[in-house]
Amino acid sequence: MPTAATNSQVTITDSPAHGRFEARIGATLTGFADYVRDGDLVMYPRVVVSRPFLGRGIGDRLVRTALDDARRRGLRISPACAFVEQWLALHPGYRDLVAEEDGDGGPGSAGPGPVGAGPGPADSPSG
Repeated sequence: MPTAATNSQVTITDSPAHGRFEARIGATLTGFADYVRDGDLVMYPRVVVSRPFLGRGIGDRLVRTALDDARRRGLRISPACAFVEQWLALHPGYRDLVAEEDGDGGPGSAGPGPVGAGPGPADSPSG
C-alpha cells in the first residue's frame, strides 16, 4: 500500500513502480527520493528537488517520509547520497536505521541536480 504524508500543500507518496518517493504540489512533481530495496536493506542514492521549489523543506519531508517507511517495514538503510547523510546527522533519532558499513569506502555521491533544472542542491537538510 502506498505511503503518503501531507504537509502544507506538498504531498509525499511512495511510487514503487518508479522506485522513489515523490513530492507533489497539486499535479506538479516538485521532487523525489530514489530508493533501491534489496532484502532488508534500502539504499537512497539521490534526493532531488526542482529548483523553483528549493528552500521549502521538500527534501526534508521526502527523507523523513522515506525513513519512516523504512522503520515501519523493519528495513535497515544505506544513505548513499550526501543529502541523506547530512539529514541523518541533524536527526540522530533515525541513526539506528543505518546498516553497518562493510568497509567498501562508504556511501556514494549526491547524484544529479534538481529535476529539469540542471545541477544544483536539494533543500537544506535542516528542514
